[in-house]
This record gives sequence, structure tokens and C-alpha cells, in this order.
Amino acid sequence: MENQIRLAVHAFAAELASAISASLGKAIGSTWPLEVMDSDQPQVRRGQPVQFSLKLDGGLRGQCFIEFYQPQVVELTSKFSGQTAETALEEQVRLLAAVIASSTTALGESLTPMYGELSCKVDSVSGLAFGGMFVVPLSAPAGGSDSAVLLYFDGQLLDAISSVVSGDVDSDKSEGRFNAANLKLVMDVELNVSLRFGQRQLPLREVLELTSGSVVELDRMVDEPVELLLDGKLVARGEAVIVDGNYGVRVTEIPQAVETHFMK
Repeated sequence: MENQIRLAVHAFAAELASAISASLGKAIGSTWPLEVMDSDQPQVRRGQPVQFSLKLDGGLRGQCFIEFYQPQVVELTSKFSGQTAETALEEQVRLLAAVIASSTTALGESLTPMYGELSCKVDSVSGLAFGGMFVVPLSAPAGGSDSAVLLYFDGQLLDAISSVVSGDVDSDKSEGRFNAANLKLVMDVELNVSLRFGQRQLPLREVLELTSGSVVELDRMVDEPVELLLDGKLVARGEAVIVDGNYGVRVTEIPQAVETHFMK
């Protein structure tokens, strides 16, 4: 489950990075891509940190802090507002905060299918200590591997994301918050499925008497569909087929939507 939560946080970070990147690109008239980095190792600081808070409410509650560095801020604000390095940092921060705030609409739209309706508020902050927070670095243009924008997730936001992954939501809210799009968070998790041709109950005596060549009659006729099971739960029925010398199943019936099995 810990790995699933990490994947979910990285998926959130990717959506946030995409939204901010799009707003910055629109403001400066050229691409300024931000992408989640594979490494979670702390990045080398390349100037005075410039920090913003993203406060979420609604389907997710908590804060994500976004940390740029002053050279990045100077570069960006000079491109979309004509500001120079001599412009007061306070004004540069205000301009960048406005651009980040403009990305929250797209962010909310992309996250709503997974978490429900969201509201986002962006503020500039300073002097924050992020010890113990979960950090996700984003690669930023101009500067190589050591040029990064850092995202810090507070405990409340981590718990909120974790509750969606684990399905630990209030019973009176679970129906409203569940959406098949939530499965996007764990689409790469591998599951074991099994094919059942039938079953039969045998007394222990008969089981002990089984030898090579024994025939066990099952409770299923040859023309009845076989069953596809996920963790012991029936998810589909179909016809047994041979595919490249291996057994397979051609699905002919899905009794109920597969995602409903993850609501329990």
C-alpha cells in the first residue's frame, strides 16, 4: 500500500506540474515544461527559495507547497512582464503567484474525477521549514539536473490522498466520492486472476484416494461458461479457448462493472 500511495502522490504532482507548466507557457509565450523526477533526493539549492502554498479544500484537504528559486523567478517574470532583475523581488513573487493561481482551474478539472470537487487557493509564503514533509522534485528548464521546482506535501494532504487509495472514506461519502477514474492511481498494480471450470466437494477419504488417472467430476456442464475470478470474486464469464498453446478465456458476460469490486 505504501508504494501505491507514493504513486498516487506522484500522479497528483504530475497533474499539478502540467497545470503550472501550461499557465507559465501561456504567460511567457513559449514552453516551460515541468515534469516529475524519478529521484526523491533533495536538490541542490541554487539561490534564495521563493515559496508558495496551494491550499486545497473539498474532495481533498491539505496543503502542497511549491518552491522555486530566485533565479527562476527572475527569468520567468522577465519573460512575461518585462520585469528586470532590478525589479523588487516582492513584485516578482506577486506576478508569479498570479500565474500559478491561474493554473488552479485546470488543476481542479483534472483532479475532480479522481477526488471530487476541489477548491484551490494560492498564496506566497516565506521562511518555511519543510523538515519531515514528503518531497517531489520537478525538473525545470535551464539549469540541468540540479534545476528543480520542489513540491512539499503536508501530512493532512498525504492522509487525504492515502484515504482515497486505501478506500478509507466515510460511509456516507464513499458513494459520492467513488469514481472509476480513481483507478487511474493504481492502474499499474498487478492482480492475480484465475479461471474456474467448476468445483466439487469431496470427503477427505476420496481426496486421499486420488491417484494418477483418477477422474473428478465437476459441477459444471461442458456447454456452461467458465468463470474468471479476481481474488475469489466473480468478475466475468466466458468460453475457454487456446491461444498460442495456452489456455485462455473469451469473455462473453460481465455480471457487474468490475470497478464496483473495489468499493468494498
